[in-house]
Amino acid sequence: MLSAVLHRAGATRPYANSNPLVLEDLPVPDPRPGEVLIKIERASLCHSDLSVVDGSRERPLPMALGHEAAGIVVDTGAGVDDLVPGDRVVVVFVPSCGRCRSCAAGRPALCHRAAEANGRGDLLHGEAALKTVDGRRINHHLGVSAFSEYAVVARESLVAIDNDVPWDVAAMFGCAALTGIGAVLNTGDLHPGQSIIVFGLGAVGLMAVMAAAQVPGTTVIAIDPLEEKQQLALQCGAGFAGPPESAAALVAEHAGQGVDMAVEAVGSAKVMESCLGLLDRGGALVSVGLPHPDQQLNVQALQFAGRGIRLLGSYMGDSVPARDIPAYLQLWRDGKLPLELLHTDTKPLAEINEGLDALADGRVVRRLFVA
Repeated sequence: MLSAVLHRAGATRPYANSNPLVLEDLPVPDPRPGEVLIKIERASLCHSDLSVVDGSRERPLPMALGHEAAGIVVDTGAGVDDLVPGDRVVVVFVPSCGRCRSCAAGRPALCHRAAEANGRGDLLHGEAALKTVDGRRINHHLGVSAFSEYAVVARESLVAIDNDVPWDVAAMFGCAALTGIGAVLNTGDLHPGQSIIVFGLGAVGLMAVMAAAQVPGTTVIAIDPLEEKQQLALQCGAGFAGPPESAAALVAEHAGQGVDMAVEAVGSAKVMESCLGLLDRGGALVSVGLPHPDQQLNVQALQFAGRGIRLLGSYMGDSVPARDIPAYLQLWRDGKLPLELLHTDTKPLAEINEGLDALADGRVVRRLFVA
């Protein structure tokens, strides 16, 4: 099978010239007990992939990248009896074990065993299944490795979907939808009549805008330096949109003394600090971006107790994939989540490095790939 493998992080740009992702022929692994072999129909390029390529998120290398995808079940390992060949599935990058402390508390997105396996480049039920033709180990990216023709994943990484969902839509549900929608509805728990500002209008931020627009009576403000993304946010349900320098004025005009919620989907400590300054008393900052590990927050500590401000981290939108993906798909069917607006285009896997440049430049929202 053809797979996109990263051997060294920190390549120079443009990536179309330095080619950090190398297309390699790897043997198709057989699914072991508890695992499933799927044919990847679509894989999305996400900033989390880019952060591994540029070195801001350290992962064990070499690694076959890609973590947001949808596909068809080809084969199942022993003990998998609820999926059969031909089933359509969305792949989720946290294969929650169902038994650890976080899973038992109803927070499978924070599964301890999944985090440990993902950090090692392994799968939930065993060490990495990917190898080169001469037997050298290739690490899995977040238990998925979707930039490939096939993937072997833990059964817990899959959510079955119906046949009516186009592949270009289905692929976005495993990461962007869970993260962006979940940040608003799960982590932040936005209530009717409240106000929200979203910084960063990539796929995750735009999903947050769509989710907020479904809560009755909300005021939704969207912020991004690119005018085309501001316009896209208005199509996704935002009431108001503008560049970062207009954020304070938009909040003052449309949300009074401050917003009830701010979603930071940029990955910047400075933006997080700005968000805190835009909150009303009792407001919540929901952080979903991935700042570089070297970035530090410099904020007034008193505002948390003194004004009741909350800072909430949101990993995978605090989602329960088996519950949330079907629910979000129904919102899409009802016309309330226009995910098609986020699909920039679909390209062959051979153009994956150029896709990294397009994402880094902000020229695409969700570019999908097919091997």
